[in-house]
Amino acid sequence: MDRNEKEDRALYKVVMNQEGQYSIWPADQENPAGWEDAGNSGSKEECLAHINEVWTDMRPLSLREKMEQPAGKAR
Repeated sequence: MDRNEKEDRALYKVVMNQEGQYSIWPADQENPAGWEDAGNSGSKEECLAHINEVWTDMRPLSLREKMEQPAGKAR
């Protein structure tokens, strides 16, 4: 059995950080610091498909918020 076959059967979970960015992480491992479960788990393909569906704006949350402020209004 090669490494790719083993990965195909692994379970993953979708995680999200404070900036609204998504990733996948092995389901049997503790989340990396700063990342929380986003509610979905399954095969790598299923998790990536979910991310593709929900993560429509790749910009970090802080940038989206800054760009939504009226011009000339700095924090």
